[in-house]
Amino acid sequence: MELRHLRYFVAVAEELHFGRAAARLHMAQQPLSRQIRQLELELDVSLFQRTKRTICLTEAGEAFWEEAQKTLRQAERAIAVAQRVSRGEAGSLQIGFTGPILNSVLPTIVRQFKARYPDIHLELNRLSTMEQIDALLNQNIQVGLLHPPIDAPSLTQEVIYQEPLIAAIPEGHPLCRYGSDSISVKALANEPFILFPRKVGPTLYDAIISFCQQSGFSPTVVQEAFPQQTILGLVASGLGISLIHASVERIQQRGVVTRSLKEITPQLESAIVWSPDTLHPALFKLLEVTRETVL
Repeated sequence: MELRHLRYFVAVAEELHFGRAAARLHMAQQPLSRQIRQLELELDVSLFQRTKRTICLTEAGEAFWEEAQKTLRQAERAIAVAQRVSRGEAGSLQIGFTGPILNSVLPTIVRQFKARYPDIHLELNRLSTMEQIDALLNQNIQVGLLHPPIDAPSLTQEVIYQEPLIAAIPEGHPLCRYGSDSISVKALANEPFILFPRKVGPTLYDAIISFCQQSGFSPTVVQEAFPQQTILGLVASGLGISLIHASVERIQQRGVVTRSLKEITPQLESAIVWSPDTLHPALFKLLEVTRETVL
């Protein structure tokens, strides 16, 4: 039995006339009568009681009619859902993101995307850049929001955001006397530093060390920590100061004061990354929203 047999049966059950049902189905009456008879033989029940002039549903036919309508409605819903997923209007999308991106562009992108495509479920996973690369290559996520450069030639990336570094200083530190004014990185020369481990972001780590050296000192790194909340917590404890991405100011961290720097600092880049082999319709909708929102 196929869905078309159910459609034939429902049409006859609603019209109670083979001629009208055949016209509605855009087919001849004789093939329709034959299809209904074959359906009855397959089910081994009589669906219609026939006379020379009229037909009506049997008790079995009434019960089958109700269930057939449910089946057809469900099939129509399934087709509609499949078509919407194919167009990128429904379904789900797995996205990786880092802490800094959570503080910068991610909330705006998600709000705009959900407003435009409310039926697409976004599954957000906080992962480091390296973890996202592995997840993208293994197809565990479809999109990564991470920090280049990355060593993955098979992946496509677009830089979507750049932010400078700022100084994170323990509350009550003498450097806080400058109020809300910016300070020179040279003022940090004799301070103990708390930085993320080099393996987390070697390019930015090396840029920070070089930035300090160009200002006449090599930073004394007394502690390496990750993620950003841990760094801020250690700064708040008075263990040292840190150079950290500017969007961290959006985090309410007691005991930490931030200051912008007078010098042009290294930039933390954020990028959206995906595999060109991923033909996920919702992926292209997310790329579209991201470009419109932050580029």
